[in-house]
Amino acid sequence: MDKELVQVALNTAKLKGATYVDVRLIRKQDESIQMKNGRVEAMKRDDDSGIGIRVIANGCWGFAATAKLNKEDVAKTAALAVRVAKASSTLKAKDVLLDSKSKVVGAYQTKVEIDPFTVSLDQKLALLLEADKIMRKVKGVALVESELSFSKKFQIFAASDDSYIEQWIYQSGGVIAATAVKGNVTGERSYPGMRGHYKTAGYEFIESQKFLDHAERVGEEAVALTTARDCPDITTAIITDGSMTAIQIHETIGHPTELDRVLGTEVSLAGKSHLTIDKMKKFQMGAPHVNITHDATIQGGLGSFGYDDEGIPAQKTYLIKDGMFNDYLTSRETAPVINQQSNGAMRADSWAAIPIIRMTNINLLPGTWKLEDLIADTQDGIYLESAGSPSIDDMRLNYHISSEIGWLIKNGKKTEMVRRPSYSGISYEIWRNCDAICNEDYWEVWGVPNCGKGDPMQTMTVGHGAAPARFRNIKLGK
Repeated sequence: MDKELVQVALNTAKLKGATYVDVRLIRKQDESIQMKNGRVEAMKRDDDSGIGIRVIANGCWGFAATAKLNKEDVAKTAALAVRVAKASSTLKAKDVLLDSKSKVVGAYQTKVEIDPFTVSLDQKLALLLEADKIMRKVKGVALVESELSFSKKFQIFAASDDSYIEQWIYQSGGVIAATAVKGNVTGERSYPGMRGHYKTAGYEFIESQKFLDHAERVGEEAVALTTARDCPDITTAIITDGSMTAIQIHETIGHPTELDRVLGTEVSLAGKSHLTIDKMKKFQMGAPHVNITHDATIQGGLGSFGYDDEGIPAQKTYLIKDGMFNDYLTSRETAPVINQQSNGAMRADSWAAIPIIRMTNINLLPGTWKLEDLIADTQDGIYLESAGSPSIDDMRLNYHISSEIGWLIKNGKKTEMVRRPSYSGISYEIWRNCDAICNEDYWEVWGVPNCGKGDPMQTMTVGHGAAPARFRNIKLGK
C-alpha cells in the first residue's frame, strides 16, 4: 500500500504540471522514559506516519503534507503542492536550478543487534531505577535524573527521475545525572558525555554505556563540586574532552559551513556565517593538522544514513583540510552556486517538514596523542569535561561554552577540581591554537539529538566524531 501511495503522489503532481517531484513517506515510532528521584517522571510511546510531497512547477518550489494515508487524500495533497508552487511563481526572482542527478534505487538499514522496541519496559525501568538508587545513596545528592529514548523510522523516498529508496533508521540513547546543593552552591554531573549520548544503534548501545558502573562517581563528583573553587579567570592551555570538542565542532564548524546560511536563505535561528564563498579554499580555519569532515557513512553516528532526503547517497567531504576551509554542506539547489554536485546534506525532521541543509556527522579526525601523554606534556592548563551550554554570535565567530567540571593541570598532572569552568574566543583563533589531538583510541562519534534550525524550527539528530584536544592561549573564567 505504501508504494501505491507514493506512486499516486508522483503521478498526480506530474499530471498537475510539476516538472520535478519527490515524495517521502515515513512511519516512525518513538519511546522515552524519564526518571526523577526514584519515580517515573514521564513515559511515552508515539507512533507517527505521513507523507510529504515536494514539487517544482513554473520554476518554483511547492510543498504539502498529510497524515491521511489513503489514495484520495494523497492525491489532493500532491495537487496542493503544485498549486503552492504555481502561486509562488508569481513572485519568483528566478527559476529553481538543481544539480544533475541520476536515478538512484537502493535500501539502507541501521546495524542493530537488539531492536530496542523488543526490550521489555520492565527491563528499561529496572536499569533506570538501579542507577537512580546508586546515585541517591551518595550523601549530599539532592536530585537524580535519568532517561532512555529510542526511535525507529521507516522511510520511502521516490522521485520523478525514477529514484526509489527504502531506509530503516534506529536510534538509541540515554543519560544519568545528579545534582548536589550546599548553601547557595550547586554541583551538577551527568554521564555520558554532554548530558547524554545517542547513536544509530539498538539496545546494545545502552548496554555498552554501563550506566550502573558510573552512577556512584556521578553522584560523588556532583557533591565534590559544591566545595570546589570557581574556575580562575586566566589565559592558558585547555584540554577538552571528546564531548567538549564535539560541541565546539558543532557550533564553530558545522553550522557555519551550511551553504544555505552563507547564501542567506536560512538565517532565522542560528544566523549567517563568516565562511563566505570568497574564503573557500583560501581561509585558514585551524592549525595545519586540523582536518574536519562531513561523513554520513560512519556506522553508529547519529547523523548516519544511506541516502539524504533528496536521494543523494551518503558520503564523506572535507570541510576543513589541513587547517584550510575547504567545502560546505550542500543541497541539489545550493551546490550549483559553487559549481558542485550535492554532497548529501538535505534532511527534514518529519514527513510534515520540507528538507533543509543539516549537519550529518561532522568529525575532527584523530591525531597521534595518548591522553595521559597530552596531560603530562602540559605544564599549566585546565582539563574540561562534559559540555555545558554553548553560545555563539550570528556570524559564528564569538564562541563561549561552559563545562560541568574541570581540573587544573600543574607540571603535567591533573590537580585541583574547579567549578563552572568555561572558555571563550574567536572560533578560527581557537582552532588555529589547536596544537594536539588524541588518537583513534580516544575518538568517539558523540550524538546530538536536538540540533535546531529553520522556521518553523526543525529538530535534527547529528553526530560529531571527536577526541580530547589541546588548545593554547585560551581565555577561561567561571
